[in-house]
Amino acid sequence: MTRTFLSATTALALIAGAAQATELRLSHQWSNQDVRHAVAQIVADEVAAAEVDLDIRIFGSQSLFKAREQYTPLSRGQLDMTVLPLSYAGGQRPEYNLTLMPGLVKNHDHAARLNESPFMESIEATLAEDDVMVLVHGYLAGGFAGKEGCMTAPEDVNGAQMRAAGKAFEQMLAGAGASIASMASSEIYNAMQTGVLDGANTSSSSFVSYRIYEQVACYTPPGDYALWFMYQPLLMNKSTFDGLTEAQQAALMAGAEKAQAYYLEEAKKEDAESRRVFEEAGVEIRDMTEAEFNAWRALAQETSYPAFVQDTPGGQALLDMALAVE
Repeated sequence: MTRTFLSATTALALIAGAAQATELRLSHQWSNQDVRHAVAQIVADEVAAAEVDLDIRIFGSQSLFKAREQYTPLSRGQLDMTVLPLSYAGGQRPEYNLTLMPGLVKNHDHAARLNESPFMESIEATLAEDDVMVLVHGYLAGGFAGKEGCMTAPEDVNGAQMRAAGKAFEQMLAGAGASIASMASSEIYNAMQTGVLDGANTSSSSFVSYRIYEQVACYTPPGDYALWFMYQPLLMNKSTFDGLTEAQQAALMAGAEKAQAYYLEEAKKEDAESRRVFEEAGVEIRDMTEAEFNAWRALAQETSYPAFVQDTPGGQALLDMALAVE
């Protein structure tokens, strides 16, 4: 009897200990094949391996919250973590629209320098006002594709029907004389097939996953110069983080460091893979030159940048901080 009582007590103690393990809920919109899921999984795996009574449960494919509905529950502590294109929250915080702005980021190494700059410190201060913090920084890049020919310079889109990723890109392309057709990346293929679109701008991964190479004559992948960069960090509710033990916080930060290094390398690989896929499909590849990049940026300075400054308190100072990063 005594033995049985002791083993039952031990079992109850084990159950109680297990119940004390903290579970964090992490939401994102992508499949488990996506690089952004992999970033989340690295953090979850590293934390699990640290054995600090902390579990991260990942809810992908919009199974917990819709893509554009994650920031508010995160800021209220109803969600613990998310991988989110920060510009999705630009309606709540116009400052975040600067994280999807043409000509602001030249290439991935430049993006990495932006992540360590006063510009990003200012973005993080705004996040902190909403009880949100960055665990993993990351930018993904995109390019241009033309149905009949290459679209690397502003004059190439004059008179063309274009799809752009983000309001600021629409403003810039309109300034170059293009007509804008707003649609999801998933609709580009059919729009090109039916003659609705002459060209499109989206991420490298979307260009590949939606098989746009079957519909275009020329592709401009991100290379030494690219216009389209979108900041898509792994965010966490700050109060949730502050409520963890020191060991749990340390495990999270160690996992985040590993995930961030992976994110940067995989982002570069995605661009290279898109180049390979389009090339193999017989699509002409034409890189953007420094002169063409500068021409686009000059156009953005007349169109997208003033619109951002007008809509954003302190927008000019924030824009200047971003442009100051070489």
